[in-house]
Amino acid sequence: MSNKDEKQGGQAVDENRLIAERRAKLQALKGEGQAFPNDFRPDATASELHERFGEASADDLEQQQAGFAVAGRMMAKRVMGKLAFVRLQDGSGAIQLMVQRDQLPEGVFQQFKQWDIGDIVGASGVMVRTQKGELSVRVSELRLLTKSLRPLPEKWHGLTDTETRYRRRYVDLIMNEDSRRVFKLRSRIITFIRRFMESPGRDFLEVETPMMHPIPGGATARPFITHHNALDLQMYLRVAPELYLKRLTVGGLERVYEINRNFRNEGVSTRHNPEFTMLEFYWAYADFNDLMDLTEQMLRELAEELMGSSAIEYQGQSIDFGPSFQRYTVEEAVRSFNPDLADADLWDLETLRGACRSRELHVEDNWGPGKLMTELYEATVERKLIQPTFMTAYPTEVSPLSRRNDDDPRITDRFELIVAGSEIANGFSELNDPEDQAERFRAQVANKEAGDLEAMHYDEDYVRALEYGMPPTGGEGVGIDRLVMLFTDSASIRDVLLFPYMRPET
Repeated sequence: MSNKDEKQGGQAVDENRLIAERRAKLQALKGEGQAFPNDFRPDATASELHERFGEASADDLEQQQAGFAVAGRMMAKRVMGKLAFVRLQDGSGAIQLMVQRDQLPEGVFQQFKQWDIGDIVGASGVMVRTQKGELSVRVSELRLLTKSLRPLPEKWHGLTDTETRYRRRYVDLIMNEDSRRVFKLRSRIITFIRRFMESPGRDFLEVETPMMHPIPGGATARPFITHHNALDLQMYLRVAPELYLKRLTVGGLERVYEINRNFRNEGVSTRHNPEFTMLEFYWAYADFNDLMDLTEQMLRELAEELMGSSAIEYQGQSIDFGPSFQRYTVEEAVRSFNPDLADADLWDLETLRGACRSRELHVEDNWGPGKLMTELYEATVERKLIQPTFMTAYPTEVSPLSRRNDDDPRITDRFELIVAGSEIANGFSELNDPEDQAERFRAQVANKEAGDLEAMHYDEDYVRALEYGMPPTGGEGVGIDRLVMLFTDSASIRDVLLFPYMRPET
């Protein structure tokens, strides 16, 4: 047995002993009818007390005699004879409790000494400042509300193992203030997006569309398959809400958005999770240029609101949303980062195949020049774009739902927003020609029959909807998880998902 195995084995024995001791304490509480009460009501939070009394002197507090009830988890406890100090942590932060035996009812202090770190307690008392100057609640009532059966990680190092943090997010949130900060900031980002989209002059309507689809569509992605028992019907978890949202645009809801969960049966990486969140919106009588302008404004205002500045730090790099975002076509970018390719090479099938293979990129025989050019772009350009950059004019071959460019049918009026080498948003002028859409669906079906597991199905009802007439429309999807990664300086998507996908523990 290795030293590491011996250490882990010893820790397991110690933890089992501590759990057994705590279970015995809980059984005693149950025997006395004191386990898990639900009648204590706090009337203040730790952050509220610090905000209200943070500048008050000891004399001011003594004169005010302000009393409050607080509740939270005991994160630290020091008992010194008849006096004890507790660090109480609630959802807003931490506050110190000053616990004196003579200030409590008979016998409570003795009970308190048996309580454990991790227990959830309620306390009432007045605000004071200790001799060391720390704002505290001088406790006159103290109750055990929830007995913790499992010991928390060792206080000085917290929960540091990455996999354990993801698997046991509840413990991570207890121990790591930075994790709590990330998820509170995530909530603020989503709240800001809703407010931005619905503000006067924009007037987007939030809607909800199905998460189980009879036909997977709206993105080139491999779906998860499920089964509807009552209908005896194979269903798919949605890969995107796009085709349903555009049906609403046909129906006259001219500005709609959805903050939605999508599911794609793909690999897991620092930037991919099988389940993820998107903002997706559709804007009638707008095109991809309008979408880029709106997105640039949204991210600039988001940075200003969250950070107080248009500039943020991400993984050691300064990213500034203040200046106008750069805009390049895919062709321009591939040519710039691959100087061995001339203008004429970018649509030449054999030259592109050779360029991809020389860079050890996977190539399928049925791929056309548009697909090959996109592969070159993703392999040689995307990761090098650090400042906010709109990449435009994606090949029609890889854009089955985008409107063809009026001047060059080989490309579409589509863009992706790249920040810190990662795609943040994808948008385009929507294809609203039902005959062109039907033709592209048929091409996707041919790709699927040739073995492309991510190719789309033919959606007859969506084509029918377009036949009723969809106004000229721009549509976009913004990756919420990747956006949160940027604004919280998180290297992995798992750091910004409360419960990321993990293989089951053996």
